[in-house]
Amino acid sequence: MDPYMQVDRFMHGAAAVYYRELLILRRRITRLIPSWSVAPTLYLVAFGYAVGRHSAVDGHTYLEFLVPGLVAMSSMTQSFAVASEINIARFYWHIFEEIQAAPISAASYAAGEVAAGMTRALGAVAVILVLGLIFGVRICCGPWFWTAILLNALVFAALAVALAMLVKSHADQAMINSFVITPMAFLGGTVFPVDRLPAWAGKLVGLLPLTHAAHAIRSAAFGQVPAAADLAILAVTGAACFVLAVSCVRRAKD
Repeated sequence: MDPYMQVDRFMHGAAAVYYRELLILRRRITRLIPSWSVAPTLYLVAFGYAVGRHSAVDGHTYLEFLVPGLVAMSSMTQSFAVASEINIARFYWHIFEEIQAAPISAASYAAGEVAAGMTRALGAVAVILVLGLIFGVRICCGPWFWTAILLNALVFAALAVALAMLVKSHADQAMINSFVITPMAFLGGTVFPVDRLPAWAGKLVGLLPLTHAAHAIRSAAFGQVPAAADLAILAVTGAACFVLAVSCVRRAKD
């Protein structure tokens, strides 16, 4: 097949999957925005005021340190939440069976779902930025800031698609959230500096992609250029997770 036609089919297939997810998101947005607001508000009140009101981290107030961390955490959790949507479509609506019969490649399906997860992440980040303004926190939202967010969302949206193809029930999905996503959310440098951990723990936490995302997002939020290593790790991890997602979708379709 002509390469141009292959690209065209890929783009049309991905756009169709993405458009379906956008329609669902549009219908649920009035309920999602409050849900995206609850946890960050609790973090800002409990950690920002009750715990770290008079604390400073690297010359910044704790609230200024916390908001970029919440951005990293929420962009991870909300992009990964696309896995639950995929499971609902698979187990209850049987949408995946219809996609199997449609002329949509595994790469197109994965790309559409990943784009949907990244869109959810951007929505959650926008909510946190508004909350940050309400709490008096202003951060730099330049190109590097959004680049780091998109790379972080790419990693976890692609991982979500891959794992959603492997789980057999919602219970399995909940177990993954409990043993992977929740610990990473607390240990990835989002609510406390990683350098305050013991040396051995710091090395382990340094293996987590969220740690690099939090560092890159926080650097950009403070008006600095993120470390090239952090961005490179996120980009390579995101590409690897996307390849894994395509492979898992292809195996699920077979």
